[in-house]
Amino acid sequence: MRIIPAIDLIEGKCVRLSQGDYETKKIYNEDPLEVALEFEAHGIQHLHLVDLDGAKARRVINYKVLEKIASRTQLKIDFGGGIRSDEDLRIAFNSGAGQVTGGSVAVKDKPLFMSWVAQYGPEKIILGADARDNKIAVSGWTSTSEEEVIPFIEEYLKEGLQYVVCTDISKDGLLQGPSLDLYKDILQACGRDRIHLIASGGVTSISDITELIAAGCEGAIIGKAIYEGAITLKALEKFI
Repeated sequence: MRIIPAIDLIEGKCVRLSQGDYETKKIYNEDPLEVALEFEAHGIQHLHLVDLDGAKARRVINYKVLEKIASRTQLKIDFGGGIRSDEDLRIAFNSGAGQVTGGSVAVKDKPLFMSWVAQYGPEKIILGADARDNKIAVSGWTSTSEEEVIPFIEEYLKEGLQYVVCTDISKDGLLQGPSLDLYKDILQACGRDRIHLIASGGVTSISDITELIAAGCEGAIIGKAIYEGAITLKALEKFI
């Protein structure tokens, strides 16, 4: 399973939120590159980089941070937040992203999102299926759509999409464990052989990671647990 630490960006700084609430912002480091280099020093190969300013503004903003991390590390970066147009996508890939996650755009403009899958390939585009009360949230989690999680994911899998990152917003940043039942339901409904499911939100312990592996998740995004010391980078080395 891919171990994918997260760096969330506001005003170019490494921050974490709780349940997507911008009012809960906590700055962990003024220099995200420093954080990325520390990840890499422990053998980490992947990074989940989220432009929270971009998610709110509905356009990519922190691409210079992406550019800096991509040029100074060997990390394979998946980038999300504010990807709403062909130009946003071009900026993300040109700045060094290996994969790009689209969430709101997949809800609001399916033809555009699927054109990206066709143009760049299903290995490059990740579907962001972030859920609050089983409904897909959009616009940096500031509003909720009427789309239900599993039908939403299934619709895109039928179109050839492969990668899905799913966050249960009620768990995000609270260090209370991931939504294991939700991931099991998704994998059962969609079929493990059809989906690369990346779990995000609430991962708090090494046992959480082993349970996600057993469930069949392809990746696990880990954020606050690393920054608060609940999971050490040293402990993650055995999964790499």
